[in-house]
Amino acid sequence: MFEQINKVKEQFEWGPEIMGKPFDFAQGKQPPKVVVCGMGGSNLVSGFLEMVRPDLEILIHRSYGLPTTVSKNDLIIISSYSGNTEEALDSFDKAVSGGFNTVVITIGGQLLELAQEKKVPYVQMPQTGVEPRMALGYSLLAMLKTIGDEENLKKAQEFGKNFNPENFEKEGRTLAEKLRGKTPLIYSSWQNKAIIYAWKIKFNETTKIPAFFNVFPEVNHNEMVGFLTSGVATNGVCGGAINPYFIFLKDLQDHPRIQKRMEITEAMLKEKGFNVEVVDLKDGVFEKIFSSLALTDWTTYYLAQNYSFDPEDGSVIEEFKKKMN
Repeated sequence: MFEQINKVKEQFEWGPEIMGKPFDFAQGKQPPKVVVCGMGGSNLVSGFLEMVRPDLEILIHRSYGLPTTVSKNDLIIISSYSGNTEEALDSFDKAVSGGFNTVVITIGGQLLELAQEKKVPYVQMPQTGVEPRMALGYSLLAMLKTIGDEENLKKAQEFGKNFNPENFEKEGRTLAEKLRGKTPLIYSSWQNKAIIYAWKIKFNETTKIPAFFNVFPEVNHNEMVGFLTSGVATNGVCGGAINPYFIFLKDLQDHPRIQKRMEITEAMLKEKGFNVEVVDLKDGVFEKIFSSLALTDWTTYYLAQNYSFDPEDGSVIEEFKKKMN
């Protein structure tokens, strides 16, 4: 995992290609809607695509089949890193049998075989042995390629030339020490929800601990009541969370009222005895996303070490898959 974090920048050197006959959308024609089907780390990038292309209507689907609102002119992206995710395979079957515009993103597996057999366009990512949640550079480049966004594809590759994940190692190690024995609760604005969702996933899979996320302003209409009514209890239990540790991702691009909500909520939580860590997001969409991911990669890696967990151990998920067969 240590090497995987340091080598994330190398992912931006990759030049994705669409294999098979591309649709019009790959030639610069914008589809009315993009539907991204996939699970877990394979579908984290769909939220980042929303951040990069806020002008596009993007529907994120994390289940079997297809959304009921999909139409014939939409672009359906089936994203499965391994190519063997059963939900993604089911979505692929429904998309192809329904005659929808479909493109596949994967490193191989059954999905690649089916795409080649059915003559469905696909982007094959490099098989470098990294975990899906660590291959987000590859995934984002592939997704930008599938929608024909060469401009942002080049911008992402250019960003990678000066991106140094090691710059965030010290901060991540420090945050890991603070989080030992705590339950992370990660908050941001709605616009940055894809980032905090990725933080949650990395705490779950890398550190093997529960983690939760929510967005402003929704937090102020419900969730904060569960913490601020009583404050920190002597046994560390409050509002159903054991030893909660709040992480606020602040963005100067957020609405001014969102920024004020964050400041007030932070102050009120601290008054009640809670720990609140503030992380300032960088400017520029690619810098914002991947600098934040580098920080959480180091944090979750060192926190896993603190707990003596193997950050790459996915045996729980594999055990569950066997029980599903």
